Amino acid sequence: MTLTDHLPILPIVIPALAAPVTLMLMRRHPAWGISAAFASCLAMLVAALALLGFAGDGIVHVYEVGEWPAPFGIVLVADRLSAIMLTLAATLALIALLHAVVTGADRKGWHFHPLFQFQLMGLNGAFLTGDLFNLFVFFEVLLIASYGLLLHGQGPARLKAGVQYVVVNLVGSSLFLIALGLLYSLTGTLNMADMGVRVAGIAAEDQGLLRIAALLLAGVFAIKAAIVPLHLWLPRTYDVATPAVAALFAIMTKVGVYSLIRVVPQVFGEGAGAAAWAPAPFLMPAAMVTAAVGFVGVFVARSFSEQAAYAVIGSTGTLLIAVAGWQEATLGAALYYLVHSTLAGAALFLVSDVIARRRGGSTDNTSSGPDFADRQLVGLLFMAAAIAASGLPPLSGFIGKLLILKSVSALPDWGWAFGVILVTTLIGVIGFARAGSAVFWRAAPQTGESPVPPAPRADMAAAAIALALLATLSAGAGVASAYAGAAAGQVLDRAAAARAVLGEAAP
Repeated sequence: MTLTDHLPILPIVIPALAAPVTLMLMRRHPAWGISAAFASCLAMLVAALALLGFAGDGIVHVYEVGEWPAPFGIVLVADRLSAIMLTLAATLALIALLHAVVTGADRKGWHFHPLFQFQLMGLNGAFLTGDLFNLFVFFEVLLIASYGLLLHGQGPARLKAGVQYVVVNLVGSSLFLIALGLLYSLTGTLNMADMGVRVAGIAAEDQGLLRIAALLLAGVFAIKAAIVPLHLWLPRTYDVATPAVAALFAIMTKVGVYSLIRVVPQVFGEGAGAAAWAPAPFLMPAAMVTAAVGFVGVFVARSFSEQAAYAVIGSTGTLLIAVAGWQEATLGAALYYLVHSTLAGAALFLVSDVIARRRGGSTDNTSSGPDFADRQLVGLLFMAAAIAASGLPPLSGFIGKLLILKSVSALPDWGWAFGVILVTTLIGVIGFARAGSAVFWRAAPQTGESPVPPAPRADMAAAAIALALLATLSAGAGVASAYAGAAAGQVLDRAAAARAVLGEAAP
C-alpha cells in the first residue's frame, strides 16, 4: 500500500502523535513544542487538501482499519463532504494556533498544545468515521479536550461556564448512548451505510421505536449545534473562553450540523418507514427561531466577544434553514455558507481580542471609552468581520445568503425563510454598526497618550488571514459552490454510499 492509500487515516493519526510530543517538549523546550504544533497543523492541512483533490473525482474512499471489512470493522469514509470539513478544520486550527502563540495565550498553561491537538483529533475523527458508535467516541474525545481548553487560563467565570458546558454535554452524551442502543437493537449494526440499508426491513411494530431513536439522535445533534432552545450553553461558554480557543470552537457547532447532514439522509432518508426524514418537520421552525435569537443577541450584546458568540448562533440558524430543505440545491448552498460562517465567526472572536488588548486587556465592551492605539486599523478589521458575519457584499457571506435564498425559493415555506434571513441580516447590520460606531466612530476624550501601552500589530495577523480567506472564498465562489453542490449530491445518494462502504455486501 502507498501513502495515498492511507490518506484517510492521516488526519486522525497526525494530531494523535503530535499531542504527546508537544506535551513532552513544552516544559523543557517550549519553542520546539510550538514548532511541533504548527508542523502538525500544516501536515493536517496538506492531508486534507490531498483528500479534497482525491474526493473531487466523486469516488468514496473507504479505509478499513485493521483490514476488517464493513460492517464488522471500523471504517473511515472520505468523500467530498468530509474533505471539505477536514480542510476547514485544519485551516481554522492554523489561524487559531497562530493567534494563541502571537498573543502568548498558549503559555498560560502547560497543556494548551496537547489539548489543542486532541481537539483536532476528535474533530477529524468525527468528520471521517463511517459508524455511529465511533461518531460518539470522537464526540467524546473532542468534548474532553474542549473542557480543558475552555478552562485554559483559569478564572471563576470560565469555571462556572465550564461546569454548565460539561453538564449539558453529559446530558447530550447520555441521550446519544440511548439512541445508539435503540438503533442497534432494531438494526443489529451501527455502521451508517449498513443501517441505512436495514431500516427499510424493520417490522411495522418497531417503527415507533425507530422514530424515537431518530428524534433522540437529532436532539443530540441539535445540542451540539446550539439550536434554540438548546443553545443556552453557548453564549456564556464562548464569551469567557480564551479568544484563540473561541475561534477554534467556531467549528464545534458545525460538527452538530455536519452530523445531521451525514446521518439523516443516510439512515433516515427515503425507505426508513415511519422514521423517514423524522427530524425534518421540526428543523425548519427551529432554524428560523435560532437565526432570529442569534442576531437579536448580536444587537443587544454588551461585549464584542458576546456579539461573536451570538453571531455563531445566528449563522447556524441561517445555515440550518438551507439544510432543512434536504435537497441537493439547498444542501449545496448550506455547505458553502457553512465554510463562510465558520471563518467569519472565528474572525469576530479574534478581532474582539485585538480590541480588548488595546483597551486594557479585558475590556471589549461595546460602549465608548478612551482612545487607544491603532484605532483606525482595528476599526477596519472589525468592519470587515462585521460585514462577513452579517452577510453583506463583497465578502462570501453575501454570496452564501444569495445561494440559500435561491435554493429555498422552491420550498413550500420559502416566504418565511426569505423573511427570516432578510430581517435577521438587517438586525445584524444594525447591531454591529451600533457597537462599531460607539467604539470606533464616537469622539473620545483626548488625553495626549494611549491609556495602555500599544500592543504589537502581530496580533492582527490571524484575524486578517481569516478575512483574506473569506475574500478568497468570495472570489472563487463559482468553484467552491460547484464543489459544495457535488458534495450535497453525493450525501443524498444513499445507494452509492452503501455500495462504496459495504462492497459486495451491499444490496
